[in-house]
Parts: sequence; C-alpha cells; structure tokens
Amino acid sequence: MTREIFIDTGAWVSLLDRRDPKHLVGSGFFAHSLAAWPVWVTTNLVVAEAYTLIQRRGGHTVAVQFLTILQEPSPLIKVYADHTSELQAEAILRQYADQDFSYVDAVSFAVMRQRRISEAFAFDHHFTTAGFTRVV
Repeated sequence: MTREIFIDTGAWVSLLDRRDPKHLVGSGFFAHSLAAWPVWVTTNLVVAEAYTLIQRRGGHTVAVQFLTILQEPSPLIKVYADHTSELQAEAILRQYADQDFSYVDAVSFAVMRQRRISEAFAFDHHFTTAGFTRVV
C-alpha cells in the first residue's frame, strides 16, 4: 500500500504565505515530502478554508495561485466530503466534546480514518489529540 499523508489548512497557508511564521518550515517540508509520502490527501473543505485564509492574508492573486497549484499534476488527491464523512465527523465532534475541533478538522479526521492515514502535515495540535501523528 502506498504511503499517504494528509495535508491540513495550516500547511497550505504556510507554503503560500511568505509572511506566515511557519513559511520556511512549510516550504521546506513540501520540497522534501514527495519521497517519503508519494500520495498527499486533502479535502475540499480544507481547500476552501485555506483559500479563504490565503486570500485574506495575501490577496486574490495569491489565492488563485493556490488553486492553480492544486490543479497541476501532482501526487495530490482531493477528497470531497460526502454524507458518510459528515456523519463520521459529527460522531467525532460528539466524542471529543471537551475539545474545540472545527467541523473541517472533524471531516479531515474522518477521511484520515477512512483512508487509514496516520500522519498529517499539520500545525494544528488537534490532529495529535485525535490520535494522529503530525510530521512537522
């Protein structure tokens, strides 16, 4: 089975926002991650969240660059949240009632469980709380 890694919102933002405090870490990680993880996975909800943050911080041009990067041939699989993912996300939100997971986080966790992904390129500590390994 091919190793997959989940790419979270903060990772995308760190790659495209040169003013982001994690930009050097993010861009360095992307440059070296292909060999370790030949398949990258994200969700349409993460893309929407990242686009919004990138647009607010860097403007329309940079945000559209982000969308263009996602369209280029790459090892990226974009998973679209479906009814099953959303039901599993809602169960995760109920299970972790003491946490402040976002809905996007919970859908991400559901997709990771469905695809048996244990590692995430994420700066968000919620991934660790939910039992995943953050590689940054």
